[in-house]
Amino acid sequence: MYVRDAKNRDEVWLLDRIEEMDLTDPAFRSRDYVIALDEETNERAGFGRIRVHRDGDEGDEEFCELALVATLERWRGQGVGAHVVERLLTKAGDEGFDDVYGFTAQPGYLLQFGFSPVDGEDLPPTLADRLDAVREERGDDAIAVRIAVEEFEMPTRLRERFKEAAPGDDDGEVTVEETAEDFGIDPEEVTYKYDTG
Repeated sequence: MYVRDAKNRDEVWLLDRIEEMDLTDPAFRSRDYVIALDEETNERAGFGRIRVHRDGDEGDEEFCELALVATLERWRGQGVGAHVVERLLTKAGDEGFDDVYGFTAQPGYLLQFGFSPVDGEDLPPTLADRLDAVREERGDDAIAVRIAVEEFEMPTRLRERFKEAAPGDDDGEVTVEETAEDFGIDPEEVTYKYDTG
């Protein structure tokens, strides 16, 4: 698995997935996205984007938002989203942002990476407006979170899962093919199925 910047040829795929997942992106630009892919099959497993907000009449101060992070159901629970977040934070840092904000009704996911809650009253006006919009869309329990780019921490378990990630079946379950060795049976030694010798 790896994560790369989206290319123009990914635009239709991204728009289709955004629609399927009932997400919204009012300022869609494929170049703002990153995509997680399986190295062997090039199957796309997840995606995300950052979004820049300008504050003030002159737009002189900019803020970066982790706007969308999504993993296809067949790939969930394998660290795909975590690696998308990592790549987006790297991208934000490369663009000169020290901090990245997020707005979510399920903050636990982002908190595991080092994000921390931000009181809505402490947000710049543009981001306070964004929080209000997210609350209208996703419910009043949505909160703002923030992380300093250099403070991101990838949990080891998610890094390891990502190395071995494989698509699950249609309901998201990953199927593992069991071998004789998994049960301590050496197929070179066993001569037939019910060998007791």
